[in-house]
Amino acid sequence: MQTSPQSQPNSQGADDTIVDFNTEAAVERLDAWLDGFIALLPNLGIGLLVLIIFWFTSSFVKSQFVKRFRDHERPSLGIALGRLAKIAVLIVGFAITLAIIAPSIKLSTLVGSLGVGSVAIGFAFKDILQNWLSGLLILLRQPFKIGDQIEAAGFEGTVQSIETRATIIKTYNGEHAIIPNSELYTNSVLVKTKTNLSRGDYTIGISYDADIDQALDLIRGELSKIDEVVDDPAPEAHVWELADSSVNILTRWWTNAEKSEQVRIRGLAVRAIKLALDKADIEIPYPHLVTIKSPGETEPSHDTQNSDVSEADKTS
Repeated sequence: MQTSPQSQPNSQGADDTIVDFNTEAAVERLDAWLDGFIALLPNLGIGLLVLIIFWFTSSFVKSQFVKRFRDHERPSLGIALGRLAKIAVLIVGFAITLAIIAPSIKLSTLVGSLGVGSVAIGFAFKDILQNWLSGLLILLRQPFKIGDQIEAAGFEGTVQSIETRATIIKTYNGEHAIIPNSELYTNSVLVKTKTNLSRGDYTIGISYDADIDQALDLIRGELSKIDEVVDDPAPEAHVWELADSSVNILTRWWTNAEKSEQVRIRGLAVRAIKLALDKADIEIPYPHLVTIKSPGETEPSHDTQNSDVSEADKTS
């Protein structure tokens, strides 16, 4: 059987689609890669050794910062600066390692790439970086320290820790409040234990018939007898107001700035004043309600009130 001439070109086109895979070239390329990797092994080993050395060096630098600032009673600042120093040392170590392993990569090109990337990272982590910088400034300037009692951002309590991102305070009812450092640095903060002393006060009323000078001397003397009340500044008692049913006396004293001590000593002061006035027969009046009736007016009886309620129920 003879083949027609028209079928011959089709068979030639099928032969042209066959892929010619050159195994020899592939083997040569793999061999070149392997030779390049073997040649890179010494640099890779040296670079890895340099990176390990810088890792231990960064940990040592951090520990020295922590130790030095702990001796100066500023451990939080030491931890923050130690972390910053560790990161800086690691960055230098990574750059040197990269230069050893891949000398063809230029450091200037890498720094330029990191500069462009850092702008994008800065916008993405703006709040985190702001809190971190605020925390570092708080630790450096130290407007308050761990153990201080502060009032800020609607919270009041004792500072437990100052971290690079936030400050943690323990409120007086035992809760922990985490406040971002940027809010503490840019807004007002009331530090109640910045000084050792804090003033307490209380207003008490005596009868208009009482001897005012006697009451004032008595109150000052009772406050002076409390051990926790300091003598300088001395306790005070002043006539403060002529109220409807009493002469009000304002008392003041100075004591430890700790909140728990203020509450306890205030209780002691009020108790001592009350007992002393009672012993001296000085009356502490209380408001009286006086009802004035017209002639012939009588109080409504319970029956009348009940009948009024019944009538109201019926009409409703």
